[in-house]
Amino acid sequence: MSFGLYAAGYAIVIAGLAYAAYLMHVPAHWIVVGAIVLVGMGIVTGVKNTRQKDPPT
Repeated sequence: MSFGLYAAGYAIVIAGLAYAAYLMHVPAHWIVVGAIVLVGMGIVTGVKNTRQKDPPT
């Protein structure tokens, strides 16, 4: 899997959750906080799952 696929997938998930929170009348600052946390989780997960393994030395 490529990092771009992970990034696109997380972007769709974040957008959907942010829209759902907006429809539930969650205050905007909490939506932003949640989105920032999810972006961080997406980066960590994407890098962890797509990085190349180091060759044995």
